[in-house]
Formats: sequence, structure tokens, C-alpha cells
Amino acid sequence: MIDFLAGLQPQYLLVGLTLLGALIAVPFAVIAVRRLVDLRFASGSVLLLCAALVLTLGVLAALTAASLRTYNRLTQEQEAARVTMRQVEPKHYTLTVQPKDARAQTFEVRGDEWQIDARLLKWRPIATIAGFDTVYRLERLSGRYSDIAEERSAKRTVHGLAERAPLDFWVFLRRYNDYLPFGDALYGSAAFVPMADAAEYTVTVSSTGLVVRPANDAARKAVGAWK
Repeated sequence: MIDFLAGLQPQYLLVGLTLLGALIAVPFAVIAVRRLVDLRFASGSVLLLCAALVLTLGVLAALTAASLRTYNRLTQEQEAARVTMRQVEPKHYTLTVQPKDARAQTFEVRGDEWQIDARLLKWRPIATIAGFDTVYRLERLSGRYSDIAEERSAKRTVHGLAERAPLDFWVFLRRYNDYLPFGDALYGSAAFVPMADAAEYTVTVSSTGLVVRPANDAARKAVGAWK
């Protein structure tokens, strides 16, 4: 199901599911109007409310589908992104983040280390049976300083990585998690490693969170000398 949603554009999801809700709601609305015309106010009002409810559910389903599209399906550990970097000056780098199946983005990052953050959503068995696997979304890229005093006083850099969605499903599940049967665990995961000129790293993700591994000699040397 996530694979199918991922293949559609958000505007198609919004329009398609809203129209589906409208098509289901139309028969209720037509019958409701006929009964109101015949002065059968009680049954007509109930059917009119049913039509409005179905249409509302269609809109909510469309917003939910569009939000889920910003997340990537996760069935086992897989590569989420590749990060390459170039040093501009001491403690100042340009990092290029190439997410899986998305365009590359370049950012300026300051510090001794770089950190990447992600959100993960795990489902309860009822949703897993319906085809929903654990999904993730890369959220932030930021710089860190090894020295705590420098972390407090030096220039900080942080950049957003996530696509915008009409409805943030993370916020919805977090707020109503106690009342919904399908959301299981909502949690954030982060990993950080040192920066070095010409270093390249691979970011992988599993149901337990993010892992960053060196992908070339420059990155391996930086990690090996990390203090």
C-alpha cells in the first residue's frame, strides 16, 4: 500500500480520495434532499449528516495519504542517503545530501561533526496485515562542535530535509495515539560523525533507527581519528 501511495503525486492523492468521498456521499445527499422536500425532516437530516461525514472522511483520508507519501517504506535496513562534503575553512563545510529517490541538496554546515535526524513510525499488527510497514522520513541536518563550551558559543547551523505535507501524520498520531488502533511507536533517531574534506558517508535506516557508515578513505580516517 505504501509503495502504491509513493508512486502518486500528492495533488492526485488529495483530489482522488476527496472525489471518492464525494461520490460515496452523493447518494446520501440526494436521498436526504428528497426526504426533506417530502417534509421527512428527521430521516432527511440524518442522511444529510451521513453525507457530510463521508465527505469529511474522504478529505481526511486524502490528507493522510499525502502526508504518508513524504515517508519512505522500511522493511529492513536500507540506504536512506549518501552525504559528501568539502571543507571551505576550518570548521566550515559544504555538505551534499543525496536521499534515496530524491534530488540532492547542498548545505553549509559549521562544526566538527555533522548530525542527521529522522522520524520513524511503527505500526501495530492490524496495520501491518493491511500492508503498512515501518516508515521513516529524514528530518534535519545540523552541525556539532566536539567541545561543549564551543557548542554553546559558536555559530550553529541546522537545515530541514523533510518535504512539506498538508497534514503532518506524525503530529496526528502522536496526539491521538491512545485512541487509534494502528499506530504503535513514534520516535526520533539521530546519528553524528566527524566532518572531513572529501569525506563520503552512507546513511542507512532500520526499524531501530539511523546508522552512518564511512564510504571512502577520507571518512574512514576521520572516524578512526575521532576523539
